[in-house]
Amino acid sequence: MTTIQITLPDQLAQDAQRAGLLASARLEQWLREQLTAAQQKAPTAEKSMPDPAFGMWQDRTDMADTAAYLRQVRAQRVGSNLHGQP
Repeated sequence: MTTIQITLPDQLAQDAQRAGLLASARLEQWLREQLTAAQQKAPTAEKSMPDPAFGMWQDRTDMADTAAYLRQVRAQRVGSNLHGQP
């Protein structure tokens, strides 16, 4: 067993006590509900895996510097658009 201690503002603690929310069984029930909800929202290993296409061009030598490659491609597109070409 683990003991957990929380600090609450006085008014909140009094209101929670009157409502029966500070009983051990009630706190344990609430914590279990929160844990279940958090586990359902947590990404599974399958969801957290990157898209299969991720890194598909990692071995391309012409794209070693991706930023430079994209600048070059974009410059070619902008240059061709300036001359009325698609």
